[in-house]
Amino acid sequence: MINAFSPALLFLLGALFIPLFKGRLRNAYLLLLPLAGFALLLSMQEGAQGVLSFLEYQLVLVKVDRLSRFFGYIYLLITAIALVYAFHVKESSHHMASLFYAGSALGVVFAGDFLTLFIFWETMALSAAFLVWSGKTKNSAAAGIRYLLVHILGGLFLLMGIILHVHETGSLAFGYLGLNGLSSWLILIGFGVNCAFPGLHAWLPDAYPETSPAGGVFMWTFTTKTAVYVLARAFPGEHLLVWIGVTMTVFPIFFAVLENNLRRVLSYSLINQLGYMVTGIGIGTQLSLNGTVAHVFCHILYKALLVMSMGAVIYRTGKTNATDLGGLYKSMPLTTLFCIIGAASISAFPLFSGFVSKSMVVEAAALGGMTIVSLMLLFASVGVLEHAGIKVPFHAFFSHDAGIRTKEAPLHMLVAMGAAAVLSVLIGVYPAPLYRLLPYPVEFAPYTPSHVLTTMQLLLFGAFAYVLLIRSGIFPAEVRATNLDTDWFYRKGTAVFLQVLNGPAAQMGEKIRRTVFERIPSALSWFGKNPLAVLKMASDRALLAFSGPEQRNILIARLEKEKNIYPGDIIKHWPVGTSVLWATLLLLAYLLLQY
Repeated sequence: MINAFSPALLFLLGALFIPLFKGRLRNAYLLLLPLAGFALLLSMQEGAQGVLSFLEYQLVLVKVDRLSRFFGYIYLLITAIALVYAFHVKESSHHMASLFYAGSALGVVFAGDFLTLFIFWETMALSAAFLVWSGKTKNSAAAGIRYLLVHILGGLFLLMGIILHVHETGSLAFGYLGLNGLSSWLILIGFGVNCAFPGLHAWLPDAYPETSPAGGVFMWTFTTKTAVYVLARAFPGEHLLVWIGVTMTVFPIFFAVLENNLRRVLSYSLINQLGYMVTGIGIGTQLSLNGTVAHVFCHILYKALLVMSMGAVIYRTGKTNATDLGGLYKSMPLTTLFCIIGAASISAFPLFSGFVSKSMVVEAAALGGMTIVSLMLLFASVGVLEHAGIKVPFHAFFSHDAGIRTKEAPLHMLVAMGAAAVLSVLIGVYPAPLYRLLPYPVEFAPYTPSHVLTTMQLLLFGAFAYVLLIRSGIFPAEVRATNLDTDWFYRKGTAVFLQVLNGPAAQMGEKIRRTVFERIPSALSWFGKNPLAVLKMASDRALLAFSGPEQRNILIARLEKEKNIYPGDIIKHWPVGTSVLWATLLLLAYLLLQY
């Protein structure tokens, strides 16, 4: 089974030994794991590996092709960067959860069957919940529980779909599905929860901002991108995904513009960027799928850069709201520079990584005759500039001077941010090495006059509109407020449900319990002591309702006597001979009826 040993198992097993190391030795060990993972991935041959039989089915623990290898590269790269960023964290449990999370994501990427995929899928959800709890606040505790419950629900949909699929096909193999039945719809919903489909997305801005600064780098990376991977594997060319993706690019803009918490702004911008990837999967051409995969690579780097810069701000100031920050460029100039590079990349400025990947998806939509889709994607690009491109760096580092004077981020954080920033610029300037890793041959030139001119016009127009709206007072002011999202329904709905359970439902349950377990058994026991006497009392009570005054007094007196002597004899018993005669007659009647 040595050929089934993948970077996923390397991370999962390696995480168990973290408590044995301390200080710099532990940091060296953490960095050694992704480096060993790179070496292992480079040595892995394409094809199915680690094949074994389970019951009547065939499991493929590791399946390597250009798509899974590509995701393996970026997952290992971002894990190395995130671990360097987290060198200051002393808790071994945090690093263990981080590696279990990254390892589970890699396990999904290399899974060749649904059972292996599902096991890693659920392990990923559990370890991610621990990272949410790493925020160590009341809000993070509640958010982690909600995160876990939502993803367990999504996992149930996925499991039901897998069971139906296996029943229909007799195979556990994971590959192309398409929407062709109930099983595929259930699987799509299970994948859609992790991908933050519209209406299923509220867990993301609820949970991600509550993580610790170090845990946030992992959280913003693996769950959603792994969902993009499985969608690209199972549902490429499914037209429904085009409209789901386009919706995802547009609606978060309005939430992000209103949001005061800058990490929640980045959460909504994550949904926006996922929309481009889902749209590319729905278009289903080689160009759009290449664009999706390239955008995953670029987005992981520049989103991590933005998240790390905000994490450094929180680490030094303990603040994350736009109304509490400002003027930090004086104290944290390098962090400011890295944040600006991340903002330029996510806004798809030429010479930055977002430009060379996002334009592939937009171009694929245009070549496919999807004019409305391409226009909406361009509109969404302007929206990204407004919130993630301008709002985050402006309010965190410039804007009004909040009077905060602090130290620059620690060296290890600067090194991690610097690595992501350099890669974001290098890919933007020279995308050829990235293009060579893509699943399909690339025939796309990002730096054509039309691409550059169109993009710059949009970005400059967006920047001008932002300044104009701010100056005119039309743009929503930054205020301390809680913005409602679809999570309001299950938060409030759960509270109402619990109130009903503890109130009317509890009272009804108590009445049912007493009736079923106390009153009915007591009545049956009372009846069983002398059934004939009970029937006699019941007949006297019935006669009481139709009796005259004189007869009524007689019946009342008789009922009182019957109650006082119950369960004793209150009726005259038949002699034994008479009882035998009646029993013989009943048996004779039964024989005549039957024979």
